[in-house]
Amino acid sequence: MGVQGLATLLDNHRRIYRDVEFRRRRLVIDGANLIYLLYFESGLDQNHGGEYAAFENLIERLVTALRTCEVEPYVVLDGGSDPTDKKLETVTQRAKDRIRRAHRAAVDGGKVNILPVLTMWVFRQTLIRLKVPIAQCFGEADREIAALAYEWQCPVLSNDSDFYIFNLPAGMMPISYFQWADVNQKGSKSYIPCKRYYISSFCIYFKIQCQLLPTFAALAGNDYVKLQKIQFAPKANKPLSRLEELLCWLEDFEEPQEALEAAMELMGAKNQKKEMLQSLSVGIEEYQLPPSSLTKFFMHGVVPQFPEESQQVGLIPDWIQRTLMQARMTGDILDVLLLHRMSLSTPVSHKDLPSVNLTSRPLRQVMYGLLLGKEKSVNVEERDREGLQLKFTPVKPVFSQRTQQLELNSLHEAELSVRLKVLLEALGVQEELLNVLPPQLRLPVAVTCYWCIRAQPPPDLKLLKSLLLGMCLKDTLRLSAAVEAESRCCHQKADTDVAHAFSQWQVCMKDSMHLNQLLDFPLPEPDTAGLYQGMLIHQLVHVMRTGRRLKCFLKTDQATVKRYHEMLSVIHQLQSRKVSKFSEGERIAKAQRQPLIDHTNLQLFQLYEDEDVATEIRSSAWVEEELQLDDQLMVKTRYIAKERRNRCNKVELTRKEERRGIALL
Repeated sequence: MGVQGLATLLDNHRRIYRDVEFRRRRLVIDGANLIYLLYFESGLDQNHGGEYAAFENLIERLVTALRTCEVEPYVVLDGGSDPTDKKLETVTQRAKDRIRRAHRAAVDGGKVNILPVLTMWVFRQTLIRLKVPIAQCFGEADREIAALAYEWQCPVLSNDSDFYIFNLPAGMMPISYFQWADVNQKGSKSYIPCKRYYISSFCIYFKIQCQLLPTFAALAGNDYVKLQKIQFAPKANKPLSRLEELLCWLEDFEEPQEALEAAMELMGAKNQKKEMLQSLSVGIEEYQLPPSSLTKFFMHGVVPQFPEESQQVGLIPDWIQRTLMQARMTGDILDVLLLHRMSLSTPVSHKDLPSVNLTSRPLRQVMYGLLLGKEKSVNVEERDREGLQLKFTPVKPVFSQRTQQLELNSLHEAELSVRLKVLLEALGVQEELLNVLPPQLRLPVAVTCYWCIRAQPPPDLKLLKSLLLGMCLKDTLRLSAAVEAESRCCHQKADTDVAHAFSQWQVCMKDSMHLNQLLDFPLPEPDTAGLYQGMLIHQLVHVMRTGRRLKCFLKTDQATVKRYHEMLSVIHQLQSRKVSKFSEGERIAKAQRQPLIDHTNLQLFQLYEDEDVATEIRSSAWVEEELQLDDQLMVKTRYIAKERRNRCNKVELTRKEERRGIALL
């Protein structure tokens, strides 16, 4: 992000920075930048789908350190894309690069800085829970962050090199030098050791005028300006970097316009002079700060006006603007409404596998229908990968009889029962079966049922059970020595097919939560940090596939086991109802856009791993029976009337079942 090569230049000239002891101040934080730096520099896993509980803990520790030093953090996030598409070339190139890096990580298991799918959700939820002030801009946040810091006379915390150019009276502090984990004490006061940057120090060091800094950024090349490389005559005898040559060249100029004219001469751009000057001017204007629109929001909750440059302001209802600004709704909503565009997640994935986002497309289509109800002929352009290529695919919104009766302007005022039915119909589940679960688990379980039906290839029972156990064990899990040994010998490279299956679940979860947000939360938003722990869940799959019993590896409590079995039971019941619907024939198969294969029955049969037992199940009726295991745990599982009646005549079958032990664990 920002000015290409500028951060490296400053790392090579660290005398520009000032060492400070930071405490008792406001601090404006570049939220998007902090997410990436905090996750990647912590060494958390990237290739197994994310370590969300550990990331949540990291955020908690950071906030604790700030409050210990009496620092007041204000976090600002990016919103939708720039409607003018000034950065479209940069954004597109980054998307292509992510696709290549995601494939490389899947092949060799290396860390290539691919952010797991639900990381933003964990960040946002944790800050809200900790009551940290947070705002999500309608567009890119950089100028709003700088304008707020300028008005409050406080520093910015970011690694984005654009903040080396903005005129910030209190300077900026690079996250890389912000030692929040090493809080020091001076007497009774605590402080965070860090480095602070001021543009005055930079300009004095490199002997240029401060008003030339935006010109320097534009000529160097930033997210808005892509010019051919200019060859500047070096003044020094020693080798200089490209940026150092540019800075030496700028020493001779006082005003920006003078430097721009000279640059045009160096490029020999007589025929394209007007276009190039216009491009440079756009890049320079990005560093001119507007009055802050966030001050009143943070102080009084007043939502700022939608940017005037958007010609479609009327498309964004007031209630959505407020929810967006409060960071309770994804900024992707704005891309759909204003640009009819959606940029999709790029998790670690092999190029030969289909995009995981195909699994959750039906959920997004329902969301597009709610957003674009008055524009039924409009498609949404989804930007996703196909192989190693970035592909733009037009996707039609989906409208049902129920959604056609809803208006976006008053969607949040519709009856709760109506909004809930829209959500559950999209997921294909029934409300009454979910009601036996705690409210926080209802959406994850509904999504998991959807995933079992929609994922390609369909997940087997070992994947399902590992996923559900992972959801249950965030707070109560205590890894035994055996599991810790598994972790130490676990290779960084994840099983490609397992990772692909769980990435499908994560994008289903993400898109379901987006739809739940748009419907104004007919189901409670789940604790995202507790939903998925990548390394653990991959280890559980490995343990199950090698035939070992999880009871030997996990120390847990009765409440956790009960919650796990409740979730598994509900999913089986929901899937059973799906099976009965599938038996209606081709009409349902076409509606689902999947082959007419009864994968659900296969998953139910996999509770019994021996073929002879499965054969018995296929020809028998289900009944429920409680078995007491280990004199402590009461586990509900399913048996069949015929098998129970004939049990005494099937000695070998009985012995096999005894050897299996706790089938569901």
